[in-house]
Amino acid sequence: MKIADSVALVTGSNRGMGKQFAQQLLARGAAKVYATARNPESIDIPGVEALRLDITDPASVAEVAAVAQDVTLLINNAGINTTSNLVTGELDKIRLDMETHFFGTLNVVRAFAPILGANGGGAILNNVSALSWFAFNGVNAYGAAKSAEWALTNGIRLELAEQGTLVTAVHAGSVDTDMMAGYDVPKTDPAEVVRLALDGIENGKLEVLADEWSAYVKASLANDPAEFYQQQV
Repeated sequence: MKIADSVALVTGSNRGMGKQFAQQLLARGAAKVYATARNPESIDIPGVEALRLDITDPASVAEVAAVAQDVTLLINNAGINTTSNLVTGELDKIRLDMETHFFGTLNVVRAFAPILGANGGGAILNNVSALSWFAFNGVNAYGAAKSAEWALTNGIRLELAEQGTLVTAVHAGSVDTDMMAGYDVPKTDPAEVVRLALDGIENGKLEVLADEWSAYVKASLANDPAEFYQQQV
């Protein structure tokens, strides 16, 4: 998959990593970038084609897919964090996390998979998270939704292999975006995460670990979970 001359669509393009994805795609020579958001008026990226998209609304997804029939690279970046726990959190908020990261991502994939296939296969990049592999008190609904998105990513990779679509997951820990503004922890520059993710696509990688924390957490999965969670409990 080469980004130069590709036609890309990025969900959640109005800020943070989504904005970085759109800007870096253009800088790498993408022929066209559809930048989408629920409020496209908030997209201020010169050179993109801004479209209104709510990934949790199948009708909205269908409208965008009808317009963007030339897409060869799909970047599933849109997301939220309701900062909800599972036992005590509001069920509506927990469902919103899952509706966005799992069902919303799936809505977009189902709409664009046939388009990618018709255009030669192309690639899908899902912005997952290191939180797909561990729990952290206060954001457990988000973590559960991201874990589901990771499983979704692995599943669609197998389902779309026959049509030649590369499916890549990018995992990162704390990234310096608006979503992480309230957390006083070391944070990775979103531009660096996006650079590594796009490099991963061009190199045909199935998974990108964008920081040391993601690599550490993934490696811990092979060990006794007590070794990891005793630091948090």
